[in-house]
Amino acid sequence: MKKIIKIATGDVTPKRRDVLEMQGIPSDKKPSKKVVTLFNGAVEFFREQARPAGIMIGISKPEFENIYYGEALNEKETPLDIIFRKADHLALFALTVGEEVSRKITELFKTHEFALASMLDATASLGVEKAADSIEKLFFNLLTQKGESTPATTIVRYSPGYCGWHISGQKKLFTFLHPEDIGITLLDSYLMKPLKSVSGVLVAGNKKIHMFKDSYPFCTQCTTRSCHTRIKQFAQTRTSNRDD
Repeated sequence: MKKIIKIATGDVTPKRRDVLEMQGIPSDKKPSKKVVTLFNGAVEFFREQARPAGIMIGISKPEFENIYYGEALNEKETPLDIIFRKADHLALFALTVGEEVSRKITELFKTHEFALASMLDATASLGVEKAADSIEKLFFNLLTQKGESTPATTIVRYSPGYCGWHISGQKKLFTFLHPEDIGITLLDSYLMKPLKSVSGVLVAGNKKIHMFKDSYPFCTQCTTRSCHTRIKQFAQTRTSNRDD
């Protein structure tokens, strides 16, 4: 069953320290008045103009296998190809913080207001991540309500364009999910519009299935290697917060 999700802007508005850290300003350093003014301007616009929304639908393993293989451009071996087969439940998702925020970022860069553009860009990017976290939590709660989760259940999201899943996978994902219902369209480049959007698959299962060695050939091209940190942190907090 497809579910369209309304997300409160206040729930996805990032904290100042997180936005500034994304801008290269460490949390132990006091920001200048100019930086604080830029942040306040960016977050005020985000609060007023962001329209976060999500869409989610449960999917079987055979259905997802067809979507995952997409245009047959994935890497030969990927962690997701192993992980999804061990999952207990799968769901496709897409979400956005709305067109207006992305449009404003583009306008600010075009008018050479780079500092404010970068601050709003960071704010929106973190807002999308917080929205994705809320979708994961919603999926977990739905499984719990149906008695289909356990204390070991962990939900992690995977998106086309990462970890060997070719970005062209968006095509079949969109055909199945229809994110246009919440205002997201797919460009010929397989990028989404609005730009501040994310899509992928939610994989629910024992937290052990999400642990993998980042030794795949494409891992050398990754600049963050953030997968292990994110997965381990999520696994630690999922059990403690499962009754939230």
